[in-house]
Amino acid sequence: MAFQASIAPQGGDLVYRQRRPVRLWHWLNALSVIVMLMSGLMIFNAHPQLYWGQYGANHERPWLQIGSTDDRGFLRLGPMTIPTTGVLGISKGEERAFPALVTIPSGYDLASARQWHFAFAWLLVVPGILFWLWSLIGRHLQRDLAPTVDELRPRNLWRDIKDHARLRFHTGEAARRYNILQKLSYLGVLFGLLPAMVLTGLTMSPGIDAAWPWLLDLFGGRQSARSIHFICAGLLVGFIVVHLLMVLLAGPFNELRSIVTGWYRLPEEKPR
Repeated sequence: MAFQASIAPQGGDLVYRQRRPVRLWHWLNALSVIVMLMSGLMIFNAHPQLYWGQYGANHERPWLQIGSTDDRGFLRLGPMTIPTTGVLGISKGEERAFPALVTIPSGYDLASARQWHFAFAWLLVVPGILFWLWSLIGRHLQRDLAPTVDELRPRNLWRDIKDHARLRFHTGEAARRYNILQKLSYLGVLFGLLPAMVLTGLTMSPGIDAAWPWLLDLFGGRQSARSIHFICAGLLVGFIVVHLLMVLLAGPFNELRSIVTGWYRLPEEKPR
């Protein structure tokens, strides 16, 4: 049952954990990021090579390349070449950097992929800016996401890392708040990865470059911006994988109820 405001919540109590703006932005962001990742892979398939610098002409050596030769797929990272037949470069007899299973559209269609990508970019950026404003004005950032000095002490940070590695999650009243690893990862995504992806995406637009040439200076050229964009997308995929894994390990029903309805049942203390 839900606890009374005058009584401190304990393990087993049902508490209101996620407010409506957080839940709404979470699902809008999840949808837009997934569609943009999949359409972005289709766009990458048009030229599956990444460069550092201004141009990225065909005679320049890319630092990353996904392709195929003699019906064998490969991923080339600097001087290292990794065989990827059946996964990357060539899959089911089709020569494509990323297979149809993970791209939007599934067939090769650069124009449609760009339309998907740009349409959902608005769904990422506009709600994201509104969420930033709400987080600051409603003090969600200061109250729920900002780490405390005590949490950032190396000893406490290392203890939390070890507890997560041992699958020892917070219980009781402590489980109602974000732990330090959640705070740091959410802040990194909210104020690091997502803004970097948006700005590097804008840098790849000739029209935006004409209006804001400082973006080219900021990221070291259009090709460098494309590389940073791809790296940030990879880090975002890593965050999503870890996030989903933690949800499964912490109790998917309770975690999903929290992000859908806002209500969360505090885990009870377990003997160590």
